[in-house]
Amino acid sequence: MSLDQPVSRSGDGRDLKTTDTQTEVLLTPGDSTAATTTNIYKSYKRRFFGLAELILLNLVVSWGWLTYAPVANTAAAYFNTSASAVNWLVVGFYFAFVIISPLVQWMLNRHGPKASITAAAALILVGNWIRYGATRASPPSYAGVFVGQVIIGFSQPFVLAAPTKYSELWYSPKGRVTATAIATLANPFGGAVGSLVDPFLAINPPDIGPMTLYIAIITTVIAVPAFFIPAYPPTPVAPSSVIKRPAVARQINLLLTNPTFWLIYIPFVVYVGFFNSFSTLLTQFLTPYGLSEQDAGIAGAVLIVVGLVAAAITSPLIDKYKRYVLLIKLLVPLLGIGYLIFIWAPSTGGIAYPYVACALLGATSLSLVPIALEWLCEVTYPVEPELSSVLCWAGGQLMGAIFIIISEALEAGSDGSPPYNMQRSLIFQAVIAVAVVPCALLLGVFGTTKEARSEAEELSRQTTSASGTA
Repeated sequence: MSLDQPVSRSGDGRDLKTTDTQTEVLLTPGDSTAATTTNIYKSYKRRFFGLAELILLNLVVSWGWLTYAPVANTAAAYFNTSASAVNWLVVGFYFAFVIISPLVQWMLNRHGPKASITAAAALILVGNWIRYGATRASPPSYAGVFVGQVIIGFSQPFVLAAPTKYSELWYSPKGRVTATAIATLANPFGGAVGSLVDPFLAINPPDIGPMTLYIAIITTVIAVPAFFIPAYPPTPVAPSSVIKRPAVARQINLLLTNPTFWLIYIPFVVYVGFFNSFSTLLTQFLTPYGLSEQDAGIAGAVLIVVGLVAAAITSPLIDKYKRYVLLIKLLVPLLGIGYLIFIWAPSTGGIAYPYVACALLGATSLSLVPIALEWLCEVTYPVEPELSSVLCWAGGQLMGAIFIIISEALEAGSDGSPPYNMQRSLIFQAVIAVAVVPCALLLGVFGTTKEARSEAEELSRQTTSASGTA
């Protein structure tokens, strides 16, 4: 691009308006063949509108995910089916996520985060009202609820994979981890809302229909504004917002041949999978030992709320000090230990041990997620952030579905002590959770820990400064 063209391009090739200061945009650090364009880097307050909508959509899509799992026994009675069938509402949700993930990656890459967010809003609206219609059928239609649940599952990757792309497009490097964390962690917060609120909304089987209606109404109020968020900032906010990335095939090759990607990807998908299956099955972990659905709902809320508080502390610190590897190496072993000590939590028959174990699991899990996603953007640069994000989330959802199926197969029978306990499932998840801990500890031993995106942006800023003083 010549200097007389005052136009820059986003990662998806869309023209962006630019002004004033000359900046050299670099594809990789040290790339002397980079194109030169004219930019001034500025953040805009309107970014908060889009971020707020992304947060709220992640919240309600997650509430949709866990609508029935916290009241599995009550929902099973209402639909005249089994608790296992209620769990398949979640499994179908996860498989829907995986199936549509390639389309999500394409949409984020070609059309940006607004297109992805509005697609999610439309799917969430349709899915929720189909579910409510199914609860009003006579008799209530489990099949109809399953269809609605799958449609909501289709919506989730459009908003869950969008935060890294949105933060790179709208936020400067100083605020990206925090923006990604807030938008991403709204998803488990929606799960906390479902875990805590649903057992009190649906105390008896006939309450399932009104509970589904309340969720549909709240979702509608939240989803409609998504169609009015701005698509792109008027001018780029940072050099990485306008860098032209390699072709998708080349990006995939860069990921698959990057050892650091695999050392993060493997524990990420395993721990996301276990977090999802754990959240889904928590009621079934605890109720065989005499705890109620309400007790299990509070435990689920502790899992997520403590995690959100921990992430609210760690994410700004990472934004400031950039100590990604140190924190990952600290959190991953603690996460493995959390799953290990939970083996004995339900059998105590009390609430204190499960609550403490859930607090540890939540704090480590939810602190780790945004840090891992943002660090992948750094070490896999110039790969588009949505590519690594979609792959990680799709892998995590797939593992969640697999773990639920395995856990149910390991459930004790009516002759168990106590009947239908899931002790073998807890042992299974602890063994796998501990087995992947070495992946994080090997960071820096294999692969790179160089933060290539930050280096490229800093080099671009230095070039801008040099050009301005020339």
